[in-house]
Amino acid sequence: MTAENEREIYHKLEAMKEIRNKTITLERLKRSILSEVRSGDQEGRCLAQYKREMELLQQEKMSHVEELRQIHADINAMETVIKQTEESMSRKLSAASRLHEDYRPLKSEVDLLRRQCLGLERLPDLHEEEGSPITPDRFPAPAGARAAFLAP
Repeated sequence: MTAENEREIYHKLEAMKEIRNKTITLERLKRSILSEVRSGDQEGRCLAQYKREMELLQQEKMSHVEELRQIHADINAMETVIKQTEESMSRKLSAASRLHEDYRPLKSEVDLLRRQCLGLERLPDLHEEEGSPITPDRFPAPAGARAAFLAP
């Protein structure tokens, strides 16, 4: 074997050693790339699943927002109905009170005429009538109203 031959063989051995080391590094890099790609693909599937879940949560949120909006609208409507009903009740009670102011002297007059002209008992007061929703304190009698009927 000549020195030239030895150098060529030595050169080839060095090249083989370098190729082997680089091939091992290449295989390691290839495995790392494949592992990262697989992990990335798995993360992509997870990300898609997370996005689907986020979309469902957004839809549920919007459903609840709409439900709350409807509840607020219902509350506002009920507040309006309550206010209107309170105003109507107040008007009706005021009207009943005004009517009672007209009723009271007329009833006193009728009771007086019944007693003096016909010897009859007085008519029952509104709260004395059977089934009447009127209580004795609903329309308080003015001072001296009973005394006028009882006077001779």
